[in-house]
Amino acid sequence: MRISTKGRYALRLMLDLAVNDGEELIRIKDISKRQGISEKYLEQIISYLKKAGYVKSLRGAQGGYRLSMEPKEYSVGMILRLTEGNMTPVGCLEEEKGCERVDSCTTMRLWAMLNDAVKSVIDRVTLQDLVDWEREEQRKKEMGDP
Repeated sequence: MRISTKGRYALRLMLDLAVNDGEELIRIKDISKRQGISEKYLEQIISYLKKAGYVKSLRGAQGGYRLSMEPKEYSVGMILRLTEGNMTPVGCLEEEKGCERVDSCTTMRLWAMLNDAVKSVIDRVTLQDLVDWEREEQRKKEMGDP
């Protein structure tokens, strides 16, 4: 399985909104500078997040974006599924597709195990966890720890 730049950048965008949350809304231009991602690409990604209700926006000179919910309410899986679609490693695990060989396929057990492992990580880790990890890394840098 490979996560596209859209999925990776969506996580970085959401993390940036969470880490920099304050009184003022956050502009795409500022996220772009901090993350080193083009404004145009971030605008495309934020439109997915806005349609899904993951972010709120305000237009105008004082406009920008903020999270709609608390960081602990977003799982990494929610964000990745929005941008990447179904996260199953093989199509035969997708409920709507199914597979006519499911009862006789020896590899189905492997794919189900892989699917369960991925889900156990992406559905357990929250945006708040990423915020905490980011702050931990910042503290290490400030203290001179490798």
